[in-house]
Amino acid sequence: MSEHDIDRILTTTRAVRRKLDLGRDVPEALIDECLRIAQQAPTGGNREVTRFLVIRDPSLRAALADIYRLGWAKYMDPSTGSGAKKRSGDAAAERQRRVMASSLHLAENLERVPVHVIPCVRPRTDDASIVLQASTFGSVFPSVWSFMLAARARGLGTTLTTLHLFNEHAAAGLLGIPEHFQQVGLIPVAYTTTTDFSPAPRRPLEEFRRIDGWDGDDPAGG
Repeated sequence: MSEHDIDRILTTTRAVRRKLDLGRDVPEALIDECLRIAQQAPTGGNREVTRFLVIRDPSLRAALADIYRLGWAKYMDPSTGSGAKKRSGDAAAERQRRVMASSLHLAENLERVPVHVIPCVRPRTDDASIVLQASTFGSVFPSVWSFMLAARARGLGTTLTTLHLFNEHAAAGLLGIPEHFQQVGLIPVAYTTTTDFSPAPRRPLEEFRRIDGWDGDDPAGG
């Protein structure tokens, strides 16, 4: 692949929630190709501490979707304080409205997505130090991103969701996940209904980048 091809995959791998082909099956061999690529991602200490659980059974997908919707309801409940905060400005507000609409669409149709992938990692980080948290998550999220990039290259759409983790233990019981592994998300996988993905609007690089120290203010939640 050329530098241009690589850059295009890196900059157009979007969180796909609405533009998923819910009526088209995804071959197991294609998921396995993406998983083999995910296995090559770097891990802390070169330890293979991640496991990817692939859910294809319709009844399990339906039960997992019910757990996810419980998390969605909690996330959207203003009393929990965990929901997305309203942003100021017409453009920002419109982007947020579209994201929330697509998130709702996914929540309402999650069981119809043909493949659910749950990345897991050990050890658990409950009450762990920031060092252990960073090293543990740093050993799984590179694999997650590699999986999503590989899926994008094969015409598949993905998004990393986390709302079912409000009820992680219920999902673990449903799927038989051992107690010493923790789930870090849920990745719905399906063919996309379009290939017209482009880079997303982002802040200027000067706001994203810091050089030799934290120069300038950066308001919380900004």
